[in-house]
Amino acid sequence: MLGIVAGNVRKMGQLIDDLLNLSRMGRKELVFHRIDMNRLVESVISDLTFSKARQPVIKKENLLPVDSDSSLIQQVWINLISNAIKYSEKKDQPLIEIDSEKRGNEIIYNIRDNGVGFDMKYAAKLFGVFQRLHKMTEFEGTGVGLALVDRIVTRLGGKVWADAAVNKGATFWFTLPAVQTGQKASTIYEKITSENSMI
Repeated sequence: MLGIVAGNVRKMGQLIDDLLNLSRMGRKELVFHRIDMNRLVESVISDLTFSKARQPVIKKENLLPVDSDSSLIQQVWINLISNAIKYSEKKDQPLIEIDSEKRGNEIIYNIRDNGVGFDMKYAAKLFGVFQRLHKMTEFEGTGVGLALVDRIVTRLGGKVWADAAVNKGATFWFTLPAVQTGQKASTIYEKITSENSMI
């Protein structure tokens, strides 16, 4: 009984943290700078798989850099990669693939897994708060992670969507503007501007 209570307290704590992150995200001041997406994603993968007894195979292609808010983008990758690991870990050979491409003025990132997937007829619920497509007894989660991803990407000027099939894995895409305009620049850009003005 004490184990059940402790487990429920832990889940409630995670839910509160997720809801706080969701509410704070809208108030966070955005600071844009050039992000080395390869280094950021490699760091997230290392943190998420460090304590895993069974390591998934993660294939990452060269990811294009982007001008965006690194702390928010890191949260997007944490949520998407942790979901891919979670929903594919029951496979005999869990496989996750991460890639990107540039189309016009957008950069499109995608993450694909060979996990349990989901029925696309419920896709409209995917990015809603507390919306789950799998039972808690099958996979843990608060039902807030993808809602946070959607809110972050939308605030950064992009969009997010997914495609999947039951027992055939899922793919998530999100876009970001290749170059941000009209936002507060980071000190990196301020320095570049200052140097250029002296030339």
